[in-house]
Amino acid sequence: MKKDKKIILFDGICNLCNRSVQYIIKRDKKDVFRFTALQSEIGEKLVSERKIDTSKVDSIILIDPGVAYYTKSEAAIEIAKEIGGLWSVFRLFQWVPASIRNIVYDFVARNRYSWYGKKDQCIVPTPEIKAKFL
Repeated sequence: MKKDKKIILFDGICNLCNRSVQYIIKRDKKDVFRFTALQSEIGEKLVSERKIDTSKVDSIILIDPGVAYYTKSEAAIEIAKEIGGLWSVFRLFQWVPASIRNIVYDFVARNRYSWYGKKDQCIVPTPEIKAKFL
Protein backbone atom coordinates (compact mmCIF):
# COMPACT_ATOMS: atom_id res chain seq x y z
CA MET A 1 0.00 0.00 0.00
CA LYS A 2 1.46 3.33 -1.03
CA LYS A 3 1.67 5.83 1.81
CA ASP A 4 1.36 8.84 -0.52
CA LYS A 5 -2.10 7.86 -1.82
CA LYS A 6 -5.37 8.70 -0.13
CA ILE A 7 -7.60 5.67 0.29
CA ILE A 8 -11.33 5.74 -0.33
CA LEU A 9 -13.22 2.93 1.38
CA PHE A 10 -16.70 2.51 -0.06
CA ASP A 11 -19.70 0.21 0.20
CA GLY A 12 -18.85 -2.31 -2.50
CA ILE A 13 -22.43 -3.50 -3.04
CA CYS A 14 -24.03 -0.04 -3.25
CA ASN A 15 -24.76 1.13 -6.81
CA LEU A 16 -24.49 4.80 -5.80
CA CYS A 17 -21.13 4.20 -4.15
CA ASN A 18 -19.83 2.24 -7.15
CA ARG A 19 -20.92 4.96 -9.56
CA SER A 20 -19.28 7.57 -7.33
CA VAL A 21 -16.00 5.60 -7.39
CA GLN A 22 -16.14 5.39 -11.20
CA TYR A 23 -16.80 9.15 -11.32
CA ILE A 24 -13.86 9.92 -9.02
CA ILE A 25 -11.49 7.66 -10.98
CA LYS A 26 -12.27 9.53 -14.21
CA ARG A 27 -11.53 12.88 -12.53
CA ASP A 28 -8.50 11.84 -10.45
CA LYS A 29 -6.07 13.48 -12.86
CA LYS A 30 -3.32 13.78 -10.21
CA ASP A 31 -3.65 10.07 -9.29
CA VAL A 32 -4.31 10.91 -5.65
CA PHE A 33 -6.70 8.09 -4.74
CA ARG A 34 -6.72 4.34 -4.24
CA PHE A 35 -9.92 2.42 -3.58
CA THR A 36 -11.12 -0.59 -1.65
CA ALA A 37 -14.52 -1.85 -0.59
CA LEU A 38 -15.38 -1.72 3.09
CA GLN A 39 -16.34 -5.39 2.77
CA SER A 40 -12.90 -6.43 1.46
CA GLU A 41 -10.19 -7.92 3.65
CA ILE A 42 -8.06 -4.77 3.24
CA GLY A 43 -11.06 -2.53 3.92
CA GLU A 44 -11.92 -4.40 7.09
CA LYS A 45 -8.28 -4.20 8.23
CA LEU A 46 -8.08 -0.43 7.62
CA VAL A 47 -11.35 0.14 9.49
CA SER A 48 -10.27 -2.08 12.38
CA GLU A 49 -6.88 -0.34 12.72
CA ARG A 50 -8.68 2.98 13.11
CA LYS A 51 -11.41 1.58 15.37
CA ILE A 52 -14.16 2.93 13.09
CA ASP A 53 -17.65 1.69 13.95
CA THR A 54 -19.10 0.59 10.60
CA SER A 55 -22.57 0.38 12.14
CA LYS A 56 -22.41 4.19 12.22
CA VAL A 57 -20.29 4.77 9.08
CA ASP A 58 -21.01 2.28 6.35
CA SER A 59 -20.85 4.16 3.08
CA ILE A 60 -17.61 6.15 2.64
CA ILE A 61 -14.38 6.73 4.53
CA LEU A 62 -11.35 8.64 3.28
CA ILE A 63 -7.98 7.77 4.78
CA ASP A 64 -5.05 10.13 4.34
CA PRO A 65 -2.26 7.81 5.58
CA GLY A 66 -0.19 9.26 8.38
CA VAL A 67 -2.46 12.31 8.58
CA ALA A 68 -6.11 11.55 9.39
CA TYR A 69 -9.25 9.81 8.29
CA TYR A 70 -12.55 11.41 7.32
CA THR A 71 -16.09 10.05 7.36
CA LYS A 72 -19.49 11.00 6.00
CA SER A 73 -19.81 14.58 4.69
CA GLU A 74 -16.26 15.44 5.74
CA ALA A 75 -14.92 12.63 3.52
CA ALA A 76 -17.06 13.85 0.61
CA ILE A 77 -15.76 17.42 1.01
CA GLU A 78 -12.12 16.27 1.17
CA ILE A 79 -12.59 14.15 -1.97
CA ALA A 80 -14.27 17.05 -3.78
CA LYS A 81 -11.32 19.31 -2.89
CA GLU A 82 -8.90 16.87 -4.51
CA ILE A 83 -11.00 16.49 -7.65
CA GLY A 84 -10.99 20.26 -8.02
CA GLY A 85 -12.73 22.19 -10.74
CA LEU A 86 -16.37 22.91 -10.06
CA TRP A 87 -16.29 20.42 -7.15
CA SER A 88 -14.15 22.92 -5.21
CA VAL A 89 -17.40 24.72 -4.43
CA PHE A 90 -18.07 22.00 -1.86
CA ARG A 91 -15.39 23.63 0.30
CA LEU A 92 -18.05 26.15 1.27
CA PHE A 93 -19.87 23.37 3.13
CA GLN A 94 -16.97 23.19 5.58
CA TRP A 95 -18.48 26.25 7.21
CA VAL A 96 -21.71 24.37 7.90
CA PRO A 97 -21.45 22.40 11.15
CA ALA A 98 -20.78 18.69 10.54
CA SER A 99 -23.82 17.76 12.62
CA ILE A 100 -26.06 19.57 10.12
CA ARG A 101 -24.18 18.34 7.01
CA ASN A 102 -24.37 14.78 8.28
CA ILE A 103 -28.16 14.91 8.67
CA VAL A 104 -28.36 15.22 4.87
CA TYR A 105 -25.53 12.73 4.36
CA ASP A 106 -27.15 10.15 6.67
CA PHE A 107 -30.52 10.57 4.93
CA VAL A 108 -28.97 9.74 1.55
CA ALA A 109 -26.87 6.90 3.02
CA ARG A 110 -29.91 5.38 4.72
CA ASN A 111 -31.89 5.39 1.47
CA ARG A 112 -29.13 4.57 -1.04
CA TYR A 113 -30.16 0.95 -1.56
CA SER A 114 -33.83 1.73 -2.14
CA TRP A 115 -33.05 4.67 -4.45
CA TYR A 116 -30.09 3.25 -6.39
CA GLY A 117 -30.18 -0.49 -5.70
CA LYS A 118 -27.36 -2.78 -4.74
CA LYS A 119 -25.23 -5.52 -6.22
CA ASP A 120 -24.91 -9.11 -5.06
CA GLN A 121 -21.14 -8.69 -4.78
CA CYS A 122 -18.47 -6.00 -4.69
CA ILE A 123 -17.28 -4.26 -7.84
CA VAL A 124 -14.74 -6.13 -9.97
CA PRO A 125 -12.42 -3.51 -11.48
CA THR A 126 -11.66 -3.60 -15.18
CA PRO A 127 -8.04 -4.18 -16.20
CA GLU A 128 -7.69 -0.46 -17.05
CA ILE A 129 -8.49 0.67 -13.51
CA LYS A 130 -7.28 -2.34 -11.51
CA ALA A 131 -4.14 -0.47 -10.39
CA LYS A 132 -6.37 2.04 -8.57
CA PHE A 133 -7.71 -0.67 -6.26
CA LEU A 134 -5.99 -2.16 -3.22
